[in-house]
Amino acid sequence: MIPDPNSLSGPLDPAPEAGWSAAPPRMGFFTDTSVCIGCKACEVACKEWNDVPGSGLDLLGMSYDNTGALTANSWRHVAFVEQSRPAHPAPAGTTTQFLGMPGAQPPGRTGDADGRTDFRWLMMSDVCKHCTHAACLDVCPTGSLFRTEFGTVVVQEDICNGCGYCVSACPYGVIDKRQGDGRAWKCTLCYDRVGAGLTPACAQACPTESIQYGPLDELRERADSRVAVLHERGVSQARLYGNDPTDGVGGDGAFFLLLDEPEVYGLPPDPVVTTRDLPRMWRRAGLAALAMAAAAVAAFVGGSS
Repeated sequence: MIPDPNSLSGPLDPAPEAGWSAAPPRMGFFTDTSVCIGCKACEVACKEWNDVPGSGLDLLGMSYDNTGALTANSWRHVAFVEQSRPAHPAPAGTTTQFLGMPGAQPPGRTGDADGRTDFRWLMMSDVCKHCTHAACLDVCPTGSLFRTEFGTVVVQEDICNGCGYCVSACPYGVIDKRQGDGRAWKCTLCYDRVGAGLTPACAQACPTESIQYGPLDELRERADSRVAVLHERGVSQARLYGNDPTDGVGGDGAFFLLLDEPEVYGLPPDPVVTTRDLPRMWRRAGLAALAMAAAAVAAFVGGSS
């Protein structure tokens, strides 16, 4: 296999530059959070198909979200974000606030239109982003992580030695080590299903088509059209996240339509591949070592004369 010429900076076309000479179109996910209903069917389907261990029932005390984040045992995570939603447009500069767990009665049941307390739920099914510039691939010392012919990133658990370098390298905090196992685990974008021409389990199970799977170029066009529709309907907050090939990770293989700032969903606003600066750091370290060696030689020569 020809070494990736863009290693430590990121490929432009991941699969071909990873050595796949006859790579099919790059495949990925487009998650439209505007139609997510928080049913968690994707979480269940992912666990069932990939035989992911149960996460347990962890009542976080802050929402109906009982998993909290992507982990080695949660390859899909449905986030629930509660926000106040005034009946009329909020004044400029007004910030949202956490309202606590919903009460027993439906929101707004006050009997007085002026005293409505409606709020909205922002729901998003999060997943590994399958970055174009994947730092986890750069730092893996065993080759456990590899780029598939579909442009996705997969961990081979039988090769992983549990070093954890990929965990700290991921700019999204996706990869995690499993307790009692020690190896790293994350979404594979159902590599076994995709290779057989099937749809990934989470997208297959999604009842609202919030999770859409297909060729990445087609998904980006579909996402642009969806954002335009929402803007026409007055949803000015709608925006895409992870679809830009010029961003700090070269664009994501799994990108999202959001209805608020990325930070609201627990996503970094400006992710950057963490190995981007390594070549420059190595050059500087090399120059520093040469300078120290030159200084030591000069001191030795000067002292003996």
